[in-house]
Amino acid sequence: MVKPTLLVLAAGMGSRYGSLKQMDGVGPNNEAIIDYSIYDAIRAGFGKVVFVIRHSFAKEFQEIFSADRFGGRIAVEFVFQELDYLPEGLTVPEGRVKPWGTNHAVMMAADAIHEPFAVINADDFYGAEAYQTIGEYLSQLDGSKDRYCMVAYDLNRTLSANGTVSRGVCGVDEDGNLSSMVERTQIERMPDGKIVFHDGGADEELAEDTPVSMNLFGFTPDYFDHTKAYFRTWYEANRDNIKAEFYIPTMVNKLIGDGTSTLRVLRSAAQWHGVTYKEDKPALMAAIEKMISEGKYPRNLWK
Repeated sequence: MVKPTLLVLAAGMGSRYGSLKQMDGVGPNNEAIIDYSIYDAIRAGFGKVVFVIRHSFAKEFQEIFSADRFGGRIAVEFVFQELDYLPEGLTVPEGRVKPWGTNHAVMMAADAIHEPFAVINADDFYGAEAYQTIGEYLSQLDGSKDRYCMVAYDLNRTLSANGTVSRGVCGVDEDGNLSSMVERTQIERMPDGKIVFHDGGADEELAEDTPVSMNLFGFTPDYFDHTKAYFRTWYEANRDNIKAEFYIPTMVNKLIGDGTSTLRVLRSAAQWHGVTYKEDKPALMAAIEKMISEGKYPRNLWK
């Protein structure tokens, strides 16, 4: 069985949070969310971590998240996402300042990853169970093509008490594969306890256990080839929209829709934590303290 790689999307600055939250301390010894992600990945059998970062904060980031930090338990590489890192012949449209999106970030790792890999957001706390679930699946995919996966969370385990959230609501077919992924925005728990989304003025209720994507996907290296080929098509269709982004669900929905690939939906009982809003941080810190007291994590991860 192969050791999968963890691809960490860390190029985003977290505008709503107001700082480089990828490096923000949330553990008792100033551990960042990334530290817990790497710790869980190591325990789940991952052999390498690749960080997607930007040159503007590279020096600081690389000094913090070096291989030495993790005690040599996992190999570490860095790749860069910049606005002008485009396939040959493509240029940045005039007025474009917004990054190209999560799947463009994945594209940046094509030369660094040659084995099955999981993709995560740097600022999401996914839980040890999620890494175990996706790690076991990926470790059996060496040599496979077009058989991807994702970890889906119950919607009620992904909400914020401090505002609305956006989630990819997943449709799952009878074989356990993804049939659709629809982005729903402005999701919140109402005073009467119901979970609703308000897209376009609607107030549609969603079930507590609705499977949602938190950007925890698993791919094999052939995914890079699909992405590189399709990005040109997407670029031509969106070049005049300077705010359009090439998201992972955009690529996944395309591959599933045309029958090229399948994506197994792995359900996990893990509790997601994140810092969508600055006010979410104390709750995350309290949750980590509780998990430490329960023996799920040591008080100092890397000692």
